[in-house]
Amino acid sequence: MRAIFKESDETYGILRIIEALRSQGITAGKNRISRLMKDNDLRVKTRRRFKVTTNSDHKRPVAPNLLNQEFWAKEPDDIWTGDITYIRTGEGWLYLAVVLDICTRKIVGWSMHKRMKDDLVVNAFKNALHRRKPGKGFIFHSDRGSQYCSKRFSKLVRGAGGKQSMSATGCCYDNAITESFFGTLKTELVHHCRCETRAMAKRSIFSYIEGFYNRTRMHSSIGYMSPDEFEQSLYRMAA
Repeated sequence: MRAIFKESDETYGILRIIEALRSQGITAGKNRISRLMKDNDLRVKTRRRFKVTTNSDHKRPVAPNLLNQEFWAKEPDDIWTGDITYIRTGEGWLYLAVVLDICTRKIVGWSMHKRMKDDLVVNAFKNALHRRKPGKGFIFHSDRGSQYCSKRFSKLVRGAGGKQSMSATGCCYDNAITESFFGTLKTELVHHCRCETRAMAKRSIFSYIEGFYNRTRMHSSIGYMSPDEFEQSLYRMAA
């Protein structure tokens, strides 16, 4: 149990430890794991309040809400979501834009920059397109931030065969799935890793997304598998 907790970088709570033990053939109940965690002083990293980064006070055109909080997709790359968050460094803010696949909960694209301009979301989307091949008619959902409403970004989505969808004004629940990822990122990494430079922050975030979150971290909504494991299980079932 201590090894699992350490390998998760002190992020796994009772349920994830139970599932990790079960995958190793070890059965244990909630009460026992709770007691053992207290006895061994295994304390999970806690959440903090976050800063709002969305600027929806603009004159750019917005897209209709095609999801209406139904965060489910039958196959990978049917629906992507996107959002922006910030990371404090000794050199100032570093902004992170991600593209998340709703079906697998995998981060399929991302971009980081010291400024929160249109390029940030454009590059994240291009990164996703470079790694994935979504079919015609896929949906990209985001909030109404000015970056996602830009002509450049809208043209990029249409050119890839996609349709844009946007949250209602001021409703964080309309993009809760991506907000949840950012909450996890902040809780498990950012608030416990002081980065003096943006370059250090970029390396830490890259390692977290590609080395831990996508490949290893168990996700409760996909049967306590990692996004990579769940995606591979879907491909095996299809075959």
